[in-house]
Amino acid sequence: MRRLAALASLALAAAVVIGPASLSFAQTSGLQKINHIVVIYQENWSFDSLYGHFPGANGLDQAAATTPQVDKDGKPYTTLPQPLNTDFSPAIPDPRFPADLPVQPYDTSKFVGANQLTGDLVHRYYQEQYQIDGGKMDKFVAWSDAAGLVFSYYDATNLPEGKLAQQFTMMDNFFHAAFGGSFLNHQFLICACAPTWPEAPQSVVAQLDANGVMTKDGQVTPDGYIINTSYTVNSPHPANVTDSSLLVPEQTAPTIGDRLNDAGVSWAWYSGGWNNAVAGHADPLFQFHHQAFAFYANYADGTPGRAQHLRDENAFYSDVAAGQLPAVTFIKPLGADNEHPGYATLTNGQQHVADLVSTIQNSPYWQDTAIIITYDEHGGRWDHVPPPVVDKWGPGIRVPTIVISPFARKGFVDHTQYDTTAILKLIEERWNLEPLTDRDAKAGDMLTAFDFSS
Repeated sequence: MRRLAALASLALAAAVVIGPASLSFAQTSGLQKINHIVVIYQENWSFDSLYGHFPGANGLDQAAATTPQVDKDGKPYTTLPQPLNTDFSPAIPDPRFPADLPVQPYDTSKFVGANQLTGDLVHRYYQEQYQIDGGKMDKFVAWSDAAGLVFSYYDATNLPEGKLAQQFTMMDNFFHAAFGGSFLNHQFLICACAPTWPEAPQSVVAQLDANGVMTKDGQVTPDGYIINTSYTVNSPHPANVTDSSLLVPEQTAPTIGDRLNDAGVSWAWYSGGWNNAVAGHADPLFQFHHQAFAFYANYADGTPGRAQHLRDENAFYSDVAAGQLPAVTFIKPLGADNEHPGYATLTNGQQHVADLVSTIQNSPYWQDTAIIITYDEHGGRWDHVPPPVVDKWGPGIRVPTIVISPFARKGFVDHTQYDTTAILKLIEERWNLEPLTDRDAKAGDMLTAFDFSS
């Protein structure tokens, strides 16, 4: 009996030791059930500014510790400066908002509906770091060009994407990969890296003082990395940029597209308005700096890589209908559909995303697809959770991320810490690809969002 008891005890101990590893193995091997990954990349909202009231999430009711704000000299604000309308230069007070709001998050819908335009807010590499202020999260007002607009939020819980999140998995601890705006974060989505421009003209290079504090903003760091909005020497780029020395030279770092090509895995980047932009008559809201792969030599003008992989968003619908959806899909909606404050309404973008999701759900692809909806960056709006410290590039502020799939956990809020490079890690694990950089190599793989047991 003692021998049996001892064996039973050993078996229980072994189960405790190998249980988590077995679960991890089961989850990783379960990825083979997913044959299609679709990434929908939206624009410019922090987690709290859309889902601060999402059920079960780390939201605004836990935000008191990082709500107080100070100016650049450290003096506390007693009321919020009136939100500014940045459509004017210099920005002017937006009369739709009161001039004496408390220093705390406020519901924008009381003043501006989600079907209307709000102002835009600065969201750049150095400014975001100053807003974070070493994790204090207390200089968002001080380093914004839109003043009190940084604390504005909509409750998107019952908007189209929020309803999808309630049905599937919402990630509430997911950070955008790199400080700053769309350009650098789109690059991190495809290469987990900051592009280089060592011979950039001095007119576009930022200047820092002896303490590393910015004294002159710019597109490029003093050591030659591109951090803010820039345009490729390839097409498409804005017609009014006629000086080729101000265009980014072709990049040669490996991208996730290259890794997929090497493994013989199909993929495409579908961009709203792409065909018109390449033809030279871009939609006024087409964003040239969002076209990440166009910056790379392998996808330059006239290359087979461009012809095969860079497509108009309209082709997504026809490819699904024709049974030709690639294994890995990136979708970048046109400006009017991407939710970007200042030029797009929240409701229009949310419905567009829901339509994209519905296209998959109503197709044979639904049974083996994982859809990831996320945002490139925070758009200058405040969030109460300090981002983790990883490297000089980020990550930046928390952004909403939703996982939709037959294998996604249902009605689940995932509190696991991730950043945008986790999407690359998921793709790499599924198709056994080599990491691109140290960032995606060390990233989490988003497996906590899935349940492959059924």
